[in-house]
Amino acid sequence: MAVFRSGLLVLTTPLTSLAPRLAPILTSAARLVNHTLYVHLQPGMCLGGPAQPQSSPVQATFEVIDFITHFYAGADVHRHLDVRILLTNIRTKSFLPPLTGSVQNLAHPPEVVLTDFQTLDGSQYNPAKQQLERYATSCYSCCPQLSSVLLYPDYGPGVLPVGSLDVPLPSTISPASPVGRSAKQPVRGHQRGAVGGTFDRLHNAHKVLLSVACLLAQEQLVVGVADKDLLKSKLLPELLQPYAERVEHLSEFLVDIKPSLTFDIIPLLDPYGPAGSDPSLEFLVVSEETYRGGMAVNRFRLENDLEELTLYQIQLLKDLNHKENEEDKVSSSSFRQQMLGNLLRPPHKRPELPPGFYVIGLTGISGSGKSSVAQRLKGLGAYVIDSDHLGHRAYAPGGPAYQPVVKAFGTDILHKDGIINRKVLGSRVFGNKKQLKILTDIMWPVIAKLAREEMEQAMAEARILL
Repeated sequence: MAVFRSGLLVLTTPLTSLAPRLAPILTSAARLVNHTLYVHLQPGMCLGGPAQPQSSPVQATFEVIDFITHFYAGADVHRHLDVRILLTNIRTKSFLPPLTGSVQNLAHPPEVVLTDFQTLDGSQYNPAKQQLERYATSCYSCCPQLSSVLLYPDYGPGVLPVGSLDVPLPSTISPASPVGRSAKQPVRGHQRGAVGGTFDRLHNAHKVLLSVACLLAQEQLVVGVADKDLLKSKLLPELLQPYAERVEHLSEFLVDIKPSLTFDIIPLLDPYGPAGSDPSLEFLVVSEETYRGGMAVNRFRLENDLEELTLYQIQLLKDLNHKENEEDKVSSSSFRQQMLGNLLRPPHKRPELPPGFYVIGLTGISGSGKSSVAQRLKGLGAYVIDSDHLGHRAYAPGGPAYQPVVKAFGTDILHKDGIINRKVLGSRVFGNKKQLKILTDIMWPVIAKLAREEMEQAMAEARILL
């Protein structure tokens, strides 16, 4: 069967029955769509009757929010898919006007419409497909030559095809007030609210955070995007997407999932942003990690005679396939780590540069990939000088820095065999700027001299080979 770049998945099964069936449904959809998969929730809709089905409002309950989170978590195994759950027909209790019936434009018009609705004969040749196509085009802008597919995934013996399993999904959202909540409890709507983040390489955890914020907001959502000083503490900040690129992807996603909202996307230059000063805002969506920051925003507002914001805390999305050196949550930091060693852009040739030897300096924090890059360059023929190795040589017994270091810090930094105990020496200098300067004043001139000697030797050997 053909593979399509974009698709629309219309889900008609009641949510309590749909949740355990998502994995095979997503697997089937991922075989047909290879880029953007829009998802439209219309539980209970029937495509088998004579009447053309119409889009109807779905009340925003905690069950719906938990399901959206469950869906994005399940979609994370299909990382080639840009999944976008459309919220146009999902309304909070206090904002349930009738749907207008207008066609919503999508950034990537679907080439195929899929559904979990199944006919008794299990066939692809039936009126249900025509109903599906007409329904899709009445709701969204689709490609002129729209195809349709009824999905018949292999659910296996452990999943019932019909009926409610009554298995509650894990809770996604925690209101600030410690009140009990039930799955069917409606979610309160607000006029205006805010959410913030770095939003680097927009991923499914970001989409959960943004989707909850979009469901809560009915008129305007202020989105702060971290920039400048707030990026300095990020892991591998050099690999962050530029601000304009992050905003472009973010804006496209937001307009796709809820075009009725007004979005105000602004650079976030301090920890408070507009959430700390805008009197019109009513709520702030935070994650488990940023909840304390939300509390700080409210303290700041109170100090400036503004009302506190209602805080909604979103649970982190777990990354079940993370590696040992990566975070156990779905994280942009882990994605940037995975980029290390990959060619991000073609080499820029500089024919005007004279031929000869070049010295490349590799610097970075621990775990940033210096060793990996050095090994890659070594494999290409470069001579690698490791400053850490030179440092160890320098203060080894008989090394040029051994006696000066022992004289400066005393013999109690030595092992019984006379070797300098690095742990003891480290405890003396780290956290003590004066002691650290004494050590660096001894070590760096020695390391620089050893590096020059190694470089000269390497260049001499290279000339012989040439």
